Amino acid sequence: MKMEGLVRGAGVAFVCAGLLLAATGQLGAQSTSDTKGTVVEEIVARVNNEIITLTDYQKAMEETPKEVQQDCNCSGDQLQAAIADSQKNVLRGLIDQQLLIQRAKDMNIDVTSDVVNRLNDIRKQSNLATLDDLQKAVEADGQSWDDFKQNISNNAYTQEVIRQEVAGRVDIGQNEVKAYYDSHKADFNRPEEVVLSEIVLDTGDKTGPDLDAVKKRLEDIRARIVAGEDFASLAKRYSEDTSTSADGGDLGTYTHGQLAKPIEDAVFKLNKGDMTDVIQTKTGFMLLKVDQHYDAGEQPLEAVQDEIQNKIYQTKMDPQMRKYLAELREESYVWVRPGYVDSAALPNATVIQEVAPTPDAPDKKAKKKMPLPKVSG
Repeated sequence: MKMEGLVRGAGVAFVCAGLLLAATGQLGAQSTSDTKGTVVEEIVARVNNEIITLTDYQKAMEETPKEVQQDCNCSGDQLQAAIADSQKNVLRGLIDQQLLIQRAKDMNIDVTSDVVNRLNDIRKQSNLATLDDLQKAVEADGQSWDDFKQNISNNAYTQEVIRQEVAGRVDIGQNEVKAYYDSHKADFNRPEEVVLSEIVLDTGDKTGPDLDAVKKRLEDIRARIVAGEDFASLAKRYSEDTSTSADGGDLGTYTHGQLAKPIEDAVFKLNKGDMTDVIQTKTGFMLLKVDQHYDAGEQPLEAVQDEIQNKIYQTKMDPQMRKYLAELREESYVWVRPGYVDSAALPNATVIQEVAPTPDAPDKKAKKKMPLPKVSG
């Protein structure tokens, strides 16, 4: 079983900011070593008291093409150009991630429960019975279990800092929404469409009472939603379609002719917010929710207001993220090995010189001198 894609590696993508954080350079001569003088690990950058190693950097560079291919609807020269552009920012992304993680710890943010919940979500998506089974699957895929959990923890830290400290800086007025709508009306002239979310339970080879039990489980989930529970949250927890569950069951937008006839007949007669009954498929049972239902023609503002707000939010979030990260950099020690490029380096930042500590030069928290750390192999 492949865990690839469930948790991204060190080159984390800040999805809510629309930033792919990924930089390029040449190896410097300095390295850490043990007491016998054996090279243990190269240091590419330091962020306060934390370091970014050559291994971290190389891993992020290697993962960038996969991440770009997932996010970029392109191919050929366009895809290669997008990969090259993203790789210019790899080191920036690693530094940004460290700044956000350290900020989360300064804020005493606790992500323990978030990590446990996410591990359980991945376990369910992978159809595994226990977390021990998930650990075995991760290790069988060639990954370190500790690294796997640390990646999830790092993502949780960064997302919570962004939620608390950056998201609130983005203000969208109704006048902006109206102005966007008026200048993009052609984009909202559409055929009849439905935007759907799903919860899926697989049945495998089950028959008879076992098959009925799966259907009953989904009917119970439907009843919980009718009673007021959130569809997306339950989709993340229970849906067994791994391609949609992490996104709250988001299935996409469909016009007439794109769905199987029984499903099309069921969803196009529903209004926004309505759900189908439990539907049996060849592989299990599904429950569909109509997130939006657009009539054919030019859509009224109220029908596309949420969509417009999301577009404006993303446009405003990117500069706010960069501004916030620049503020964190101003408060931090950031050193980059000569030959590497931090594409977000502050133009007037003080250069931090790395020196080896000596008995008469104790470690002090000053910008001029900071002792070179040792990294265990």
